[in-house]
Formats: sequence, C-alpha cells, structure tokens
Amino acid sequence: MNLDLITPLILTWNEEPNLRRCLERLRWAAEVVVLDSGSTDATAAIAAEFSNVRFLVRPFDDHTTQWNFGVDAIRSNWVLSLDCDYVLGPGFEDELAALPAETPCDAFFASFRYLIFGKPLRSCLYPPRAALFRKDCCRYVPDGHTQILRIPGQSAALATKIDHDDRKPLSRWFSSQDKYAKLEADKLLALAPSELSPQDRIRRSMILGPVVVFFYTLVFRRAALDGWAGWFYTFQRTLAEIMLSLRLLEKRLNPVLPTHHS
Repeated sequence: MNLDLITPLILTWNEEPNLRRCLERLRWAAEVVVLDSGSTDATAAIAAEFSNVRFLVRPFDDHTTQWNFGVDAIRSNWVLSLDCDYVLGPGFEDELAALPAETPCDAFFASFRYLIFGKPLRSCLYPPRAALFRKDCCRYVPDGHTQILRIPGQSAALATKIDHDDRKPLSRWFSSQDKYAKLEADKLLALAPSELSPQDRIRRSMILGPVVVFFYTLVFRRAALDGWAGWFYTFQRTLAEIMLSLRLLEKRLNPVLPTHHS
C-alpha cells in the first residue's frame, strides 16, 4: 500500500509530555492531522516543529464526535487513528507499505506493548484497537467511556505492535479516570441483564471487579514479574475499577443523580 494513501490522525489536549515522541515516528507520513481541543500547554508549538502536521482546533464535546470530525478532515483513503501516547514500533510503517493495495479489508487491528515511565511490561489489559481503516466506510460510535469503530466489512490484524507510553502526570490520570468511570457506570446500568457480558456482570457487582482485576493483572498477566512498574500498573487498573464501583454505588444509593454525558 502506498504510504501517501494513509494519514495519521491524533486527538490532543495538553499533550506536551507525549506529542513529540508520537510525531517523531510519523515522519514517513505525507500529512498528519492533529485535532486539538484547546490546549494551554506547548502542544501547538510541538506540532509546529513537524512540517507534515496539519493542526486543527475544535472545542471538545465528546470523544465520538471529535474522532469523527477528525476522520472527516482526512484527505486520504486510509486513516491511521492514534492516541497521543502511542509510539509506533520499529518497522510499523514497513508493514503498512507491504499491505496489498487491493486489500479486501476495511480495517486493521493493532496490538500494544504497554510501558510505565518507559519500562515495558510483559503483558497488559489493553485490548487491540482498530487503528488503520478506510475513511469512506468506517465510523466511530459511542461505547460507554470510549468509542468503537463500526467496521462494515472484513478486518485483519497487524503484526507490529504499538507502544502505549503515557508520560502525563498521575493527577491527569486521576481526573480522566473519574470521567471514564461516570460514563462507564451509565453504560453498565443502562444494559438489560441479558445484555451483560460475564465481565460486565463482574464489574456491575461493585465488589468483585477490583478484586478480580488486582489478582488477574498481578498474577495471570505477570505484572508481579515487572517489579515496581508492574505494581504501579496493577494499582492503576485496580484503582480504575474501584472508581467505577464507587460511581455504581453512588447511583444505587442516590438513584436521582443525573446521567453524565461528558
């Protein structure tokens, strides 16, 4: 596949700690679209260092709308959707170039290597993501605290991994996770019992979720073997589940609370 047919798309909001590392691995792209939500740090200045970046600004309302706005701004046939804390692994663009030009797939999923302050973990809970997709037929739809890509046709997996390496302050993580917990609680409570997956049932129990995540991450995902970075990741994932449990419990104890939409 001709790399000129692929445009990376990145959403930003105060991503000074991450953006430069992300963009350094995208110098092969003819154009990179960075869609900003009104950053007040050096995000815009860092983007301006890269001649292949087209920097757009749009006030944030929700992730799904923001991603779809960015997709509409792409001028190529294919979109490479990236978070700002993603760094393409060695040879990623070579694998893209080796894809057949007439591929029957509408999207390709990428898997991840998770890093804590630059230290890679043996494994993580981060799922594969539809990173490369055709602009003309794929669209984002909301899914709890996040969004998923609706893919009408075939999909396949890429072999080369992407590094997930977020260097933003822990205080930013706390703030983001609280917003995610509110949205995820609304999603879980809106589902009928027949629509709940086994994982959803565990999380909606409000008690089992944090316990299961702690031991699953530490033991089955072998985070204990990664030293303090593994403990950091385990505590992060467990705390995220505790925050979700608190939001679910808040709804149960005070059912008149309004539904959160942002």
